[in-house]
Amino acid sequence: MALTMAGGDSAPRVPLLRGRRDECAVLDVLLDGARNGQSGVLVLRGEAGVGKTALVEYAIQSAAGLTVLQAAGREAEMELASSALHQLCAPLLDRLDGLPGPQRRALATTFGLDAGEVPDRFFVGLAVLGLLSSAAEECPFLCVIDDAQWLDRASAQALAFVARRMLAEPVVMLFAAREPSDLLAGLPELVVGELGDADARALLASVIPGRLDERIADQLLAEARGNPLALLELPRGLSAAQLAGGFGLSGALSLQGRIEESFVTRLEALPRDAQRLLMVAAAEPTGDPALLWRAVERLGITDSALQPARSTGLIEIDGRVRFRHPLVRSAAYRAAPLGERRRVHQALADATDAQTDPDRRAWHLAEAAAGPDEHVAAELERAAGRAQARGGLAAAAAFLERAVALTPAPSRRAQRALAAAQTKFEAGALDDALALLGTAEAGAVDDAQRARVDLLRAQIAFASKRGGDAPQLLLRAARELEAVDPKLARATYLEALSAAMFAGRLARGGGAVEISEAALAGPPPPAAPCPSDLLLQGLAVQFTAGYAAGAPILREALRAFGRDAVLPPEEARWLWFASWIAIYLWDDEAWWVFSTRHLNLVREAGALSALPFVLTDRSCVYAFHGELGEAASCEEELRAATEATGIATVPYGALALAALRGCEAEFSQLIQTPVKEAQARGEGLALTITEILSGTLYNGLGRHDAAFAAVGQPERYYEESAVLWALIELIEAAVRSGEPQVAAHALELFAQKTRVAGTDWALGIEARCRALLSHSAAEADSLYREAIERLGRTRVRVEFARSHLLYGEWLRRERRRVDAREQLRTAFEMFNAMGIEGFAARAERELLATGERVRKRIVETRDELTAREAQVARLARDGLSNAEIGARLFISQHTVAYHLRKIFNKLGITSRRELRRMLPESARVGQVA
Repeated sequence: MALTMAGGDSAPRVPLLRGRRDECAVLDVLLDGARNGQSGVLVLRGEAGVGKTALVEYAIQSAAGLTVLQAAGREAEMELASSALHQLCAPLLDRLDGLPGPQRRALATTFGLDAGEVPDRFFVGLAVLGLLSSAAEECPFLCVIDDAQWLDRASAQALAFVARRMLAEPVVMLFAAREPSDLLAGLPELVVGELGDADARALLASVIPGRLDERIADQLLAEARGNPLALLELPRGLSAAQLAGGFGLSGALSLQGRIEESFVTRLEALPRDAQRLLMVAAAEPTGDPALLWRAVERLGITDSALQPARSTGLIEIDGRVRFRHPLVRSAAYRAAPLGERRRVHQALADATDAQTDPDRRAWHLAEAAAGPDEHVAAELERAAGRAQARGGLAAAAAFLERAVALTPAPSRRAQRALAAAQTKFEAGALDDALALLGTAEAGAVDDAQRARVDLLRAQIAFASKRGGDAPQLLLRAARELEAVDPKLARATYLEALSAAMFAGRLARGGGAVEISEAALAGPPPPAAPCPSDLLLQGLAVQFTAGYAAGAPILREALRAFGRDAVLPPEEARWLWFASWIAIYLWDDEAWWVFSTRHLNLVREAGALSALPFVLTDRSCVYAFHGELGEAASCEEELRAATEATGIATVPYGALALAALRGCEAEFSQLIQTPVKEAQARGEGLALTITEILSGTLYNGLGRHDAAFAAVGQPERYYEESAVLWALIELIEAAVRSGEPQVAAHALELFAQKTRVAGTDWALGIEARCRALLSHSAAEADSLYREAIERLGRTRVRVEFARSHLLYGEWLRRERRRVDAREQLRTAFEMFNAMGIEGFAARAERELLATGERVRKRIVETRDELTAREAQVARLARDGLSNAEIGARLFISQHTVAYHLRKIFNKLGITSRRELRRMLPESARVGQVA
């Protein structure tokens, strides 16, 4: 079992703790913190033999009053999905039923306890967090993860996720690792360095009886470089005469190599069967004595081998098989000839139950294979399928990669290489995926496989760059797929169009028009088209025949997406695109519905990998609907998702908030990195959106010349649909900057689409833009009123308020002060309530110019809430339980309760019911820092 109560009989290895007083003190502080209800995370990092395991043992022995959970990475198990995670969580699985349903199912599927949909790797981490948090309510925990450099990737991802989200639980997570890890990067770290000279000399003297020549002592100290295990092991290889007489050490090896050589020397002194016994134990990573003895029996090793192996002190065999140090295991394994290793792995495969542990058996069979072997390759392929079903993409890819090397038939090898590349891509290992595609291409691929190779290569290009070459690569793949898989060809054309729209002005080669022409000439849609078929058809027609021709088909596509309450996965994956197209059709209701539906779908599925992208879209929806508090809440959730998953997106939502709030300094800081990165990866859409938001910022601040410079001449990029919004900012900025001809040309382009769209949103904005350019007072007055009336029927409250502002400014210039005050006051109050400070200040200046005094808004107590507290408060106000809030923000229920206590304190309330009164939905709560 991996669960123990601290305070057992075995003491930590005291010699290896010499000179580690400071490190022990740090561990004592963490353990005391857990006893007092505080979380603690620490990564002990240092080279092999430096004393990390001794410090881990010290922590375990010092953890009185804490329950200890242990796991360790094992080099031989790095490709077995979630093996270390199962070690850690196995003692807690009786609590599984207490988790929320989606988390319970994710963990049960991961551990093979249940069949179900492949769980998102981050959702598994959230489930483990919930499991630990629940258990810690009864007793504080110490979670020890030794040899973290050998964790399988699925376990490492989940445990790193938990460590980052452990905020208010009485749990200490202690990792020990040899080298830095990208997955553990950013966690608190303590580098376990070399011993000082005095401690190193004292340790060396303590293990060498008798006289030690000073020259040899100096040489040993220099070789060991303050490494405690080296100081204990290196002298073992020297005779008493060498130690006393000053003969030099031979050879030039790395320190790790020197220590391993010392262990090898000790192993070689053992009888042959004892050496083989240790080699079997080294190749069997589970530490199961029964399995060890079954394999040993198959190799003809007798019981007499056990006593000499134990007498070395290098291995213990009781309830578990344990080596003194990982370097002993490494030495025992590497010292054996290759043929002997293969025989040992075959024995272990034969001794492993094919029903209960088929994956480990398959891996041993692979290690036993001397050359290509279809039977073993097929076993590995089946193991990959099981790993993938549990969400172990990295493990599945490793099994498939090994299967490729063992497949004798070229065509089968290419097929498996393609499958391995696909799995590597899904696991995020893009370089490995490309290498496997090269292997697939070198084999005997048919037309269908070659088309899929090109498709995957294009998808990798799009995933890594979001622009540039991706549209052309996807176009090529779609053309190749036409003959072998028409349905997939159409889906690939749609991918190519989305890539072209991302690439925009930075696309290399033909853009959306060329892709659309090819799509229209390709496989026709089925008689009963799916929503995505209509989406492709509408976009292709729009880009080739114009907006007016494509709009009716795109409207039908949106209706098709909205008809079914539950979409099949191949259609649901395009909900983000449907949300995007709704904007281009000026359909604010559809934009709201599809963005909401997509976000709910991602949350219900636990697809945390997709969440940052979806939250970015949703944040923008809230921002332009004037719900800046909700947008800020989304940004806080996005920040939590990014911290938890490490998946970053272009900060469109944060940029929109900064622009609407008139925060120029914050906006300027936020915009720098996205622009540079967009140019580097060829994503022209990011450049367009940052230009639009720059125009919004400067128009809001009344700096129309800066807005005019920011939006430039977007008609150059008119193929990019997002340019429509740049035209809105350009028309206002050009009129105010004395460039009416530029504004008139932009309006001409703009009206071509708004009139076809025919919605209140589209026609309301057009009416406002025409009013800005009108030379007739009566016409301008009528157009402003039309804009206000139409936009008042939409969700886009920001544009509604801007129309009141522009009408008020025009009325003041017409010397209609009373009428102007009414419009400007409405605009000011709307902007103020929404928290749109830049435009509010502009309305305030105009009001003052009419002679009206403006009452300043009083800052309320709730603004003292932090961004995280504000998010928790909003979700609690909306009726979510602590478990639901925790799932939404990637924190435990315990942490939610901790935040709620602080919120109640600050707001002076005692129950969740009072939150609705304190935090009405229109209120602004907190700020995104």
